[in-house]
Amino acid sequence: MPLTLATTTPGEPEIFASLQGEGLSAGRPSVFVRLSRCNLACHWCDTAYTWRFTGDNRPHDDGLAFDRAANQLTLSEDDVAARIIALGGTRLVVTGGEPLLQGAALARLVALLPGWHVEVETNGTVAPATALDPLVQQYNVSPKLAHSGNPAELALIPERLAGWAADPRAQFKFVIAGPEDLAEVLALRDAHAIPPARIWLMPEGRDSAVIRERLAWLGDICSKNEFNLTDRLHIHLWGDTRGT
Repeated sequence: MPLTLATTTPGEPEIFASLQGEGLSAGRPSVFVRLSRCNLACHWCDTAYTWRFTGDNRPHDDGLAFDRAANQLTLSEDDVAARIIALGGTRLVVTGGEPLLQGAALARLVALLPGWHVEVETNGTVAPATALDPLVQQYNVSPKLAHSGNPAELALIPERLAGWAADPRAQFKFVIAGPEDLAEVLALRDAHAIPPARIWLMPEGRDSAVIRERLAWLGDICSKNEFNLTDRLHIHLWGDTRGT
């Protein structure tokens, strides 16, 4: 099976060179591949064009439905690898959507990129494919809290969270909309013995003003709990746009 990707414009896959904007690798030059499809539906999702196609009535703040043919395409692993290599560098970030839904094809892609540092961004609900897992250096795991609108039984699967907690490659990135979200983070930290050094809190927001306002109080929360604070650098630099 080929890879199913998101698009920047109809017919153009979302494969681009930029800076990692979030988490442990923030500021690092990287090549990004955005895959399509997601098993969750965050109402504030900033990449709803990867899953909320016409006929999908899962709620979203924007209320937009996207034409699948214009926003999704398939390419062979060889084609995607060639496009990645052409952009230069040795650091790949695979994002989505939920990339691990395409684990087998993703494993075939990464095998074509020897020597690359590979990060996979995931919502934490899907186990890595057996062939993929040894090829990944870093997992950016972003479990979705109640404010995302996803039922806990779908978004916070205990056995999967335990698996990520046991993997030192996994960095936990929690999207925070309000101070009240901290209680859920603390409960998950305690339930799965997640080291605070592997926990990142990130403000929910799709424009600089909202992000900066939330960073102001989120910094104090991180300081008190020995968590890491992460900005969303790409939003400040380029706005909420595709291919950045």
